Amino acid sequence: MAPRCWRWWPWTAWPRTRPPPSESTQSFHQQFSTQEQTPQICVVGSGPAGFYTAQHLLKHHSRAHVDIYEKQLVPFGLVRFGVAPDHPEVKSYGAEDHRGLEIPGEELPGVLSARAFVGWYNGLPENRKLAPDLSCDTAVVLGQGNVALDVARILLTPPEYLEKTDITEAALGALRQSQVKTVWIVGRRGPLQVAFTIKELREMIQLPGTRPILDPADFLGLQDRIKEVPRPRKRLTELLLQAATEKPGVAEAARRASASRAWGLRFFRSPQQVLPSPDGRRAAGIRLAVTRLEGVGEATRAVPTGAVEDLPCGLVLSSIGYKSRPIDPSVPFDPKLGVIPNMEGRVVDVPGLYCSGWVKRGPTGVITTTMTDSFVTGQILLQDLKAGLLPSGPRPGYAAIKALLGCRGVWPVSFSDWEKLDAEEVSRGQGAGKPREKLLDPQEMLRLLGR
Repeated sequence: MAPRCWRWWPWTAWPRTRPPPSESTQSFHQQFSTQEQTPQICVVGSGPAGFYTAQHLLKHHSRAHVDIYEKQLVPFGLVRFGVAPDHPEVKSYGAEDHRGLEIPGEELPGVLSARAFVGWYNGLPENRKLAPDLSCDTAVVLGQGNVALDVARILLTPPEYLEKTDITEAALGALRQSQVKTVWIVGRRGPLQVAFTIKELREMIQLPGTRPILDPADFLGLQDRIKEVPRPRKRLTELLLQAATEKPGVAEAARRASASRAWGLRFFRSPQQVLPSPDGRRAAGIRLAVTRLEGVGEATRAVPTGAVEDLPCGLVLSSIGYKSRPIDPSVPFDPKLGVIPNMEGRVVDVPGLYCSGWVKRGPTGVITTTMTDSFVTGQILLQDLKAGLLPSGPRPGYAAIKALLGCRGVWPVSFSDWEKLDAEEVSRGQGAGKPREKLLDPQEMLRLLGR
């Protein structure tokens, strides 16, 4: 998804909350009143971190009133916009921006963030005009996490397998015309350091119409080294080893032989430069620095060996990490770590202000991590409320925000408005046998609501 400023922008508001969706994102929370009777609590951001925190507050304080504010016209953050359409059960990441490559040529057409690409096929309004050029034979995904495998899988999945998902019709049409036959998934470290999960890897290995390309040389000596690693990492590495070194059975060999598309993992490679086409008008390849590992355990890092390798491609998708953005100059922010400085969710030196999700702890973890983390933030807020540590004096809560919006000519979209949009999307999807056909244009959404 394309970068967007993560700031307080009450475009959409829901007085009182609904049950939480699933997915990891970010929010910050401010206590507007210390009155124990009816605490007015504001949550900015309607992703799961916000919903889970709100859920905890409502469950453990019978009189708490929680208002949720959201920039988009629709709720649920990256639950809606950040998950691959063929994985509706996976809600595992979220942040407002991606990390740039910071290499020459990354501004060339044909170089996209994986975040923007995910937003495009998921119907994020700001990415609906992305129009990635899929006329090339080879794509390169930089990064070896679940998002990298997500975009590689979407590029290679036969379109008929996506027809019954909630992928946008525009994205499905583009994928039907796609000429991409090979996707390389590149990482600067080795097989023991990949960030994707075994479930994602297994799906890639079994993806219809494709075959994996793995170099057995990348796995030399790995069998002995995995004996002491944690069980999830051991199982993942064993599956990689099996795919790279074991001879497939007759049926699997036949399936791979008939495959028209392929994907491969390239290890020990770090992006150095995006190579331009002869006319300089678009990306035509990427120069990779060959790396080696130094250090042990969590301190392992990739260092250049001095050798380079040029990999021809017409599409480069950067999936090297996510980061949060500062919300407002009045809110502390660590730009290096991409977090709001906090102690267990309490924002440092700002009484009454709290944070949750990736903006609290950085871009790590999955849905259960976010849920637990958000409950901790909610509990800390309630403890401070009970101890009288929050700013004193009555605060008007949503009434003041509503008046402010009115003065500015802003008409907020309510949760009942969202339910109308939701019904429209579901109705449009039924004709095509899809769970929904997402509305992409904010102006169309407003027209449907009579605005």
